[in-house]
This record gives sequence, C-alpha cells and structure tokens, in this order.
Amino acid sequence: MLTKNLDADPDEANRTKTVKIHALRILVSLAIACGLLDAQQTRAAAGSAKSAFVFGGVGYLHRWSMNHQHEFTPEGQEDLEKWSDMITINVYPDAHDGEALAKKANAVLENYKSHQGKVLRTSSVPRTPKQPAEHFIAVVFGRPNFIEVALARFKLVDGLGCSIVYSHRIYGEKIGDQMSAWLKNNGAEKEKALMEWNEIPSPASVDRELPRKGGLPSEGKASSQ
Repeated sequence: MLTKNLDADPDEANRTKTVKIHALRILVSLAIACGLLDAQQTRAAAGSAKSAFVFGGVGYLHRWSMNHQHEFTPEGQEDLEKWSDMITINVYPDAHDGEALAKKANAVLENYKSHQGKVLRTSSVPRTPKQPAEHFIAVVFGRPNFIEVALARFKLVDGLGCSIVYSHRIYGEKIGDQMSAWLKNNGAEKEKALMEWNEIPSPASVDRELPRKGGLPSEGKASSQ
C-alpha cells in the first residue's frame, strides 16, 4: 500500500518539475539546432559541386555520358529536358589526324542537315606547323516548343579528335524573333569564346574518367556525333 509522504516539500517538487521542463526544452532546442545545421551543411555540399570546367566565365557540371558523348550544363540547369545552355564534348577515338577530323566534321554537318538543321555558316582554321586545321559549324534547329542554336568546334586535342558544341535554347512558340535577337547580340561573342577556348578537357581523360549515365540525352537534341 502506497502512503503519501506528509513531510514532502511541495515547493521542492515544483522546482524539480520546473528543472525537468527546462532540461527538456534545452534538449529540444539542441535537436532543432543540430537538424538545421545538418540541413545547412547538406545544402552547402549540394551547392558546392565541383565544375568540370569553366566556359565563358560559367562553370559547367557533368550531367550525362554515353558512347563517347558527354553533356555538361551550368548549375541550376540539371533538367536535361529543359536547359538553356549546354556544352557537349564528342570524342572520336579513331580520328588522330587532320584528314580524319575533317571527315568527322563533314559527317556531322550532313547529320545536322538530316535533322532539319538550318546551317548558318561553316568555316575552317587553316593548318599551321604547330596545329592541325580546325573546323566550325553554326546551325539552328527549330522544334515545336523550342529553338536551339548549336556552335560546333572540331579540333585535335592531345592527338585525339573531338568536337566541342555550345548549344543555347529558347523555349516557347513563335520565338524566331527572340532567337534572332539572341544570335545578333550573342552569336559572334559565343563563337569567339568557343574558338579561342584553350582549357578544353582532354578528350581521352573525359572518355576514361567520366561515369557513364544511361538513358537518353537531352530531349529533342539532335545528335552531334
């Protein structure tokens, strides 16, 4: 049989109860603080993903790879079904000289045409004693819900042929005037940046080191290989 302690101090009991409540509140506050810290650290880690390279002052992250084709977009453009800017690096394992590179460039040009691409212009940089010839193609693809411009540079890097393609998209319907304005304001600048870009990743290392990510490349994007 339980008996009530008639000598117990009611104020002491209340003080004990108050201390326990304060301790519980402190524990809850610490748990919330730790949770917020973990969340902040997670966001910081996610936001600090290392760029594969920088082009035009913008860092590009690897998004997709398959069959010697590698796609990169800036931070915040992870969705390969709706991006604005993309760098695609295509590696040609069997192209080791200027003649083989020129054949690849011509094949890609015909591929662009077969995908209803409107060729804006083509050009070549003549061969020098130190550097094989390079080639350039500018093309526009019109699709029902977007227009894409692709600027492709064909170059031998470390003795291996590759193409570096900068692509820009504008989404919507009846946006021809918007793309024309973008090309007028940015086309020459982007071409110059692409053709003068000297920090191109080594094609061999790109092919060897980047993880393969299956599935389809960016939706609606014409094959640039």
